[in-house]
Amino acid sequence: MAAESPSNAMQDPTILVAVDGSASSYQAAAWAAVEAVLHNCRLHLLTSMAIQPGFGPGLGLGETDLDWLRVDGERILTEAARVARTAAPGAAPHLTTEVSFELVIPMLIERSAQARMLVVGSRGIGAFQRGLLGSVSTATTHHAHCPVAVIHGSAAIDAVSATQPVLVGVDGTDNSVPAVELAFEEASRRKVGLTALHAWSDTSGFDLPVAGWDAAQQSAEAVLAESLAGYADRYPDVAVRRIVVADRPVRSLLDESSNAQLVVVGSHGRGGFASMVLGSTSNALLHSVEVPMIVVRER
Repeated sequence: MAAESPSNAMQDPTILVAVDGSASSYQAAAWAAVEAVLHNCRLHLLTSMAIQPGFGPGLGLGETDLDWLRVDGERILTEAARVARTAAPGAAPHLTTEVSFELVIPMLIERSAQARMLVVGSRGIGAFQRGLLGSVSTATTHHAHCPVAVIHGSAAIDAVSATQPVLVGVDGTDNSVPAVELAFEEASRRKVGLTALHAWSDTSGFDLPVAGWDAAQQSAEAVLAESLAGYADRYPDVAVRRIVVADRPVRSLLDESSNAQLVVVGSHGRGGFASMVLGSTSNALLHSVEVPMIVVRER
């Protein structure tokens, strides 16, 4: 498929997908195609054939090498486009493709400022000319200007997964507000329920006296209720299941994710869900949650 210029491709709110020929990136293309149909927006598939720094001094490419890389990039995009169209049969999104020779991470971060969402795989093939998608997913969830969806082993778009709820981590801070907003919208568009989980302890919490336990539990339930206030009126079609647990947020999220088709978290927080996503346990969440996960950053 002929590529549109970046300026034209990014003119309207777009779901931007990074592909590198790995199975993980093709799963990202499949998930993003369904997402683009849900939001009735453009889908832009992008691959970078840039030589990553650190592969040796004085490495240069001749015109023949560039032509070969360009052809290889087109091959990757053709397959990604096929996967995307197959994932959304009968309602394929407006799809464009692009081969770039810019370094993938700074390019994606820059492009994310004009994107509705950035979608990446959780790990790549580690080919010579491309960086691991694992490093891409980590960098973009830290620095992108739009929500970043990280797709793992499965795009979770099969008939069974499509009936599962959306899971959102709520920490009670302003950080989780955009995550809750996006999670409700995703649940509404997917016509499924929403599971809102608030974990009120960063330790086990089981050494609290009974009186302290009850007070902390009631306070946590109030925090979750306040965080969800008003959304029932705005999204009356979304049934909400509330979970309050005295446990580590990451462990709670991992456990509950097995019952969800999508996990949504904020980008930083009080030390709960979101800060752990991009903090010391980023690998545990970004690379252990099996279903697609969206990290929502404030623009």
